[in-house]
Amino acid sequence: MNEIYEKAKEAVEFLQSQGIKSTNLSIVTGSGINEIISDYEIVARVPFSDIPHLVSSTFHKGEILYCRFQNKEFIVLNGRLHYYEGYSAQEITFPIRILSLLDVKRLILTNASGGLNPEYQAGEIVLIKDHINLMPEHPLRGSNDERFGDRFPDMSDVYDKELRQQIIQYAQQEHFELFEGVYAGFQGPSLETPSENKFIHTIGADMVGMSTVPEAIVANHCNMEIIGLSIVTNQCYPPDRIKKTTVEDVIRTAQQAIPKLSKIINKLILNT
Repeated sequence: MNEIYEKAKEAVEFLQSQGIKSTNLSIVTGSGINEIISDYEIVARVPFSDIPHLVSSTFHKGEILYCRFQNKEFIVLNGRLHYYEGYSAQEITFPIRILSLLDVKRLILTNASGGLNPEYQAGEIVLIKDHINLMPEHPLRGSNDERFGDRFPDMSDVYDKELRQQIIQYAQQEHFELFEGVYAGFQGPSLETPSENKFIHTIGADMVGMSTVPEAIVANHCNMEIIGLSIVTNQCYPPDRIKKTTVEDVIRTAQQAIPKLSKIINKLILNT
């Protein structure tokens, strides 16, 4: 972990030389969700591949943006890294370590997910209230560096309850309902089988996806305030509602929910 800290410092020094400044807020865009940045002025842009010690994304865009919206400035991770790309849990969460050394205190994580709660329809936005970690590798495994956080970080309030209530009020102001649910992180890249979906539903998950959980664990380790917003792109439970799904289907459905998602996130930005 000491090595990760030093590598993150080097990455931050490079980013600062490219116009990426320290800021209080950052947003991570999930699959099909990168269109939210169309509202923002991009002040600086750095591809993952240019950043020291950071691996390249093989699916998402993979870049760090310094953005401005009205009088607020913040960082956007335009795309993320996934465990299924062949990287370690520490590699896929290295961008979060970088953000922590850029003084980010509030992190907005977005994703696309499969719906396991029968009440959810495709295109629904769900506020993550908790998660279940089904990934095969833990991002905090190994030695701990106290400069990032505690050896045994508490996980009882990863997605802050008071902040979730504030976000629900934002949705009400925009005249739409915002569900709250539990997100399960599955390694991928194959989509879940009907039996796997039944299992994940049975253990208490409302949504399932292939990201977010490792990032949330590391952000919590770094004492960040975390917000999770998930767009349900397909129904995965009960089994008779399952339809064959492609990545193109997922992205298309996620994009349809962008206008509502942007309204919530923009309110968060202006009130951070």
